[in-house]
Amino acid sequence: MRNPVFGFDDLLALAPEPLRPLCESLRALIGALHSGAVETVWPRLKIASYGLGPKKMSEHYAFIAVQRSHVNLGFYRGATLPDPQRRLEGTGRQLRHVKLGSVADTRAEAVAALLRAAIAERRAALAGR
Repeated sequence: MRNPVFGFDDLLALAPEPLRPLCESLRALIGALHSGAVETVWPRLKIASYGLGPKKMSEHYAFIAVQRSHVNLGFYRGATLPDPQRRLEGTGRQLRHVKLGSVADTRAEAVAALLRAAIAERRAALAGR
C-alpha cells in the first residue's frame, strides 16, 4: 500500500496552537536560505524535513520537529557543523538540534548560520554524484 503524500499543513495540525507560528517562521527561513528545497512531511514522526532531494538520510540536511512545548530544528549531520554559539544539543553520532520556543528564536543569526552550513555541507557532499 502506498503512503499518501502529506503537506506542511498536516504538520501544523499536529502542533500545539502557540507553536504553529514558530513552525511557519522556520519554514520561511529555510525557504529564504534555500529556494527550491525539497520538503517532505512525516506526520507520524511530527517532522518536516528539508534537503536537496527526496532521500531523508542522504539528501536532507535539516528538519522541523514539533514537541509539546517547543520546536526542534534538527540537523542530520549536526555533529560536524560549526557551532561557535554552542546552540546545538544532542549526543548522537550525527544528529543535533536547536530547541526553539518563540518566533524570535528563529530569527537568531546563529540559527541561520547553522542552516547555511548544513545546506553547504549537503551541496558539497552531493556534488560528486
